[in-house]
Amino acid sequence: MREMLKKYKITEYDFFLVAMILITNIFGILAVTSSFPTLKTMVIGGSIISFLLMIFLSLVDYTFLLKFNWFFYIANLVLLALIFTPMGTTINGARRWLNLGFRFQPCEAAKIILILFFAQFIMKYKDKVKDIRFIFVCFALLGAPILLIIGQPDLSTCIMIFVTFACMLFVAGMDWRLVAIALTVAVPLVLFVIGDAVNGWGIVFGKILKVYQGERILAWLHPEDFTTDKAYQTLHSLMAIGSGGIRGKGYNTDDVTVLNAGFISEPQSDFVFAVIGEEFGFIGGCAVIFLILIIAVRCLMISFRAKDKAGQLLAAGMGAWVGFQGFINISVVTGLFPNTGLPLPFISAGTSAILSMYAGMGVVLNVRLQSNKYI
Repeated sequence: MREMLKKYKITEYDFFLVAMILITNIFGILAVTSSFPTLKTMVIGGSIISFLLMIFLSLVDYTFLLKFNWFFYIANLVLLALIFTPMGTTINGARRWLNLGFRFQPCEAAKIILILFFAQFIMKYKDKVKDIRFIFVCFALLGAPILLIIGQPDLSTCIMIFVTFACMLFVAGMDWRLVAIALTVAVPLVLFVIGDAVNGWGIVFGKILKVYQGERILAWLHPEDFTTDKAYQTLHSLMAIGSGGIRGKGYNTDDVTVLNAGFISEPQSDFVFAVIGEEFGFIGGCAVIFLILIIAVRCLMISFRAKDKAGQLLAAGMGAWVGFQGFINISVVTGLFPNTGLPLPFISAGTSAILSMYAGMGVVLNVRLQSNKYI
């Protein structure tokens, strides 16, 4: 127990970061309970449990946790593999949940577990991070969980994990030439995938990726042709956000709105930002964007001042996760990106997502407590 817990000074605790997380979560509770009142108990209860987990983990020595990095990695693979057994549950054509007496989404836990694993793995071999052979080993280790997640299918989570992993490698000091090579390959590949969806070549979609994923790209580029199906959510989300004006229509208003008229089918999860836009207006939407940005930047500030490479990578990975996932979710709701299905950090309903996010922030808070410098 002494090895796991240390004595810390209360003055070194990052109360500012905790406050930003709580305010963001309160926005989420208000938006979700307004759009889906039956989830009130689950959302509030899940948030309280997640907050307590964050406080506990913030007092646990992160170097102690990282000793179990291989255990975390194997446990992660087992949980992801169980999805394809009778314990797995299929909802809306996707097999992403485990029935453990309660529904649990392993791919959400995978995000924080892989950050923990690679923080320790990269630190152990930090002298080899510029070696392309080491990079290939890292990609091989990343490939196993990625393949299991793709099989669900959940391409958006795979992209999010890959982006987080790439940011961690960059912070670790990966050779700039490797970054240039990756971009040289990635940009034409993305354009080719979009071209395949638009022109119907059938090279990627229908063989490597699902047909519906190509349809999402088409709906993004030509929403007017998919007003009743693939672009339905996004179009009505834009209507909801626009109808909110500057100050919004008010929390849980009795007036007829895009939300309570039932035009948004998933307002409590992926499209919860539309609820915020309609009820709290432009001001509320900007507030949420700034809160998520502040949390991500704060994590990066903690990363710069971490006592070791592992702490640096943990905080940077969490900052990348919160920042990029928030950016992607809001971009989807506002029509800037195709529909992906990623939750909005600390706001969207989903106990697995909120637990994983809070757990990760608890580790970041411990990195801050053990920092050699002050913010």
